[in-house]
Amino acid sequence: MADIVVKDLIKVYKTGKSEVIALRGLDCSMKGNTIQAIMGPSGCGKTTLLNIIGGLDRPTAGSVRIGDENVVDFTDDELVRHRRETVGIVFQFFNLVPTLTARENIELPMRLAKRDSKEMKARTDELLSLVGMQDRAKHKPDALSGGEQQRIGLATALANDPPILLADEPTGELDSETGHQILMLFRKLRDEFGKTVIIVTHDQRIGQIADSVMMIVDGRITEEMSGKEFHDRNLDSTRSRSSPS
Repeated sequence: MADIVVKDLIKVYKTGKSEVIALRGLDCSMKGNTIQAIMGPSGCGKTTLLNIIGGLDRPTAGSVRIGDENVVDFTDDELVRHRRETVGIVFQFFNLVPTLTARENIELPMRLAKRDSKEMKARTDELLSLVGMQDRAKHKPDALSGGEQQRIGLATALANDPPILLADEPTGELDSETGHQILMLFRKLRDEFGKTVIIVTHDQRIGQIADSVMMIVDGRITEEMSGKEFHDRNLDSTRSRSSPS
């Protein structure tokens, strides 16, 4: 999988007469077949960066290169293809169609891509097995727990087998154990399926699976470290707080 290289990315949102600068000349690179975590305070530009990489938003200036292609230069039709074939997106609030069953939600991206019905059924069965949801395939989202909905959301993002998976606070609405299970699924997708995974998160456990952790403050990358370094730093901080004075 090609590396992702972001250069001098700027995003300005205009609301009436005022402007909000979400990204301020952000530069970063993310290697293929890795898990990249993006962390920082609320409103720092994390989700904006993810949305631009995913083709959900356009920047004011700058470039986002995936291999030889610059996503910023894509036409609207090319962005549709990008979202359908190159990236899969996992949302914090699951983003499932409430009137469709779990199976039908997973099938939907493949129907839009006009996949063959036999191929679609086989792929859906494979994904239901991957996320451990074979027994819940006929249930609609309101009959599923938060963790189950996120598993189906993950399977839906993987439907067309995209090389890049983008996840926006994927454990934010989940309890501790279920969140851990979702993180382990991301690790499996990297290790066994060669996916490139980019996760926006506040979850401090991300160091257990991430190859790299980037910190964003005020629309710029302020620090980057390995997942192990982040994990060890967080562990030291926890021990320091729990030690008697």
